[in-house]
Amino acid sequence: MIRISKTMLTGAIFAAAFSGTFAFAEPTKPECLAGAKPGGGFDLTCRLAANGLLETKEIKQPMAVTYMEGGVGAVAYNHVISKRAKDGNLITAASSGSALLLAQGKFGKYDENAVRWLGALGADYGVLVVAADSPYKTLGDLVTAYKADPASFAIAGGGAVGSQDWMKGSLLAKAAGQDPKKMRYVALEGGGAVLTALEGGHVKVGSGDAAEMVKHHVAGKIRILAVMAPDRLPGELANVPTAKEQGFDIDWPVWRGYYVGKDVSDEDYNWWVNAFEKMSKTPEFAKERETRGLFEFTLLGKDFEERVKSDVTKFKVLAKESGM
Repeated sequence: MIRISKTMLTGAIFAAAFSGTFAFAEPTKPECLAGAKPGGGFDLTCRLAANGLLETKEIKQPMAVTYMEGGVGAVAYNHVISKRAKDGNLITAASSGSALLLAQGKFGKYDENAVRWLGALGADYGVLVVAADSPYKTLGDLVTAYKADPASFAIAGGGAVGSQDWMKGSLLAKAAGQDPKKMRYVALEGGGAVLTALEGGHVKVGSGDAAEMVKHHVAGKIRILAVMAPDRLPGELANVPTAKEQGFDIDWPVWRGYYVGKDVSDEDYNWWVNAFEKMSKTPEFAKERETRGLFEFTLLGKDFEERVKSDVTKFKVLAKESGM
């Protein structure tokens, strides 16, 4: 009989762990931090991961979702860096808006290299919309009209100057060969207010996201002129052409993703990446993503980190060109 001593067994476990063949355990207390009040985009992003991981049994206990509002994610970003940089239990919600704010220096002294970017699990896409009775039927019609008289075009968005909606409007101005800094932008509180302004005739153009506008487009209350996606979107937007199809190089994905602290171990980081990868390939997760109004957009690990840093670089150029 071969006897295995406790010392031999312990040594074998450590050897397996360091050789990379040992299966690392899931987080003991999984948590997602949303950098805003409940009910917004960061909350949606946390719920997407929390529900998806539990439904697909990648985690065995529910993930806690906590909230830390301030600076559209800036307070949460600084908190993770200063207080929870090593915490492998914690993931934090982010979006392409986070990359935009980082590009503008809105997260304080920290840049995009201060955390480890984990992955994106879904996306929405920017859209330009007009009222149902608008004379503009295509993006080309709108660009031509805007170029002729930019001062007569008020563009409404659900965010302040420099926000994603403002940036989408600036792309319209640039397509028309006009100065984005002179754009008549009306900053409103969310997509609902944009729709109200359009339907009331107070503005001519709305800048927003596909998921929040599609139902109103289908109901005939507004008209989506273009989606800012590389390809046509499925479902109810299948008949709406992309901006690129109409001859304009305008692309604006609104990805929903996550990051962890800079000092989280490779083992913990890789556990999350692998869990996300397995979850993202399941029909249960596809349904969860669709329920939350998101489209397929999965980038994980190094690929996602490169995308975030590329977006920050792109947004710096765009912000400079737009006078931000």
